[in-house]
Amino acid sequence: MELKMFYRTQRDLAIDLNKLVDSYWQEELKDNELINGIKNLYENNQEKLIKDNHFTKVVQQQCGKRRLAVVEKVLEIK
Repeated sequence: MELKMFYRTQRDLAIDLNKLVDSYWQEELKDNELINGIKNLYENNQEKLIKDNHFTKVVQQQCGKRRLAVVEKVLEIK
């Protein structure tokens, strides 16, 4: 799965994050591919994904609780 390195908006980031997690759930991606993808998205777009130790509102609305639970576990955010 091809992911951009840098995203222009939070919504674009959320859309690709959804695709990444959904592909994993449909068993199109392996565990390490999911982990690497999420970490790369986070490292290059941290300000669009996290604000004040919480996911941004746009990301929360676009991704939903179940997907963000997976992302949270990978990133180990507390």
